[in-house]
This record gives sequence, C-alpha cells and structure tokens, in this order.
Amino acid sequence: MSISEKGKELIETVEEKVEKGVEVVKETLGNVARHLPLANFARHSSDTYDIEIDLAGVKKEDIELKIEDDYLTINAMRKAKHEVDEHDYYLYESSIGLISRSFILPKDIDREKINAKFEDGRLYVTLEKEEARKAKSISIG
Repeated sequence: MSISEKGKELIETVEEKVEKGVEVVKETLGNVARHLPLANFARHSSDTYDIEIDLAGVKKEDIELKIEDDYLTINAMRKAKHEVDEHDYYLYESSIGLISRSFILPKDIDREKINAKFEDGRLYVTLEKEEARKAKSISIG
C-alpha cells in the first residue's frame, strides 16, 4: 500500500468517525431539548411581565417554582406511560424525567407578588414590579 493510499484510508476513517460523532451530538441535543420546555417571556404592560411555559404531560402537583438569588426556576417531573395489552402482544413504554427552566428576574420585580397558575398543560407566571418602580402618571397643574 502506497503512502497516498494510506492517506486516503486515514482520511476516510477520520471522516467516518466525525460523521458518527455528529450523529451522537444530534441525538444528545435532541434528548436535552425534550427536557427544556418551550417558554414565552413578555412584558404586557409597564407594570408586569408574563411567562408562559409548555408543560404538556405534567401534573400540577409535579411542578415546583422557586426563587434563589436573582433566578426564578421552574422544575417539573414528567411521568408518561403508554400501555397496550392486546391478545397477541403486550407493550409498556414509560418516560420519566425532570424538566427545568430558569429565568433571571428583572431587578424591579416584587418577589412577594409572583403569581402562577397551571391550565391545559401550560404554566402561566406573572411577575409584578415593585410598587415604587411602577409607572405613574403625573398630572400637570
């Protein structure tokens, strides 16, 4: 085998390993993405911020919200199972995993006035500004 043949073989081996590595990375990122719920963060008025988080397949009692330092963290445990019991086969699939999302709280948020409600697989969180930082109208005399 000549040097150029060995070089081609080495290049093909490296390319094959890189392709396999890319597939592993794609699969890993796909698994991570399934545990990061989609979220919308919006400022709907001058005094509040709203966060909406998709938590399909999660029960209300399996959701935890906590504030630590300047972060609001939402943790939820997704427990899904699918069972099929037919006359000629039995299938049982389950998926259990922690899903988590953290948000940096704006400095002007009143930590005592954070409200959350869970409805139809979506978590709605309202963050209210501190009273002293709310917008105020000033009348002209």
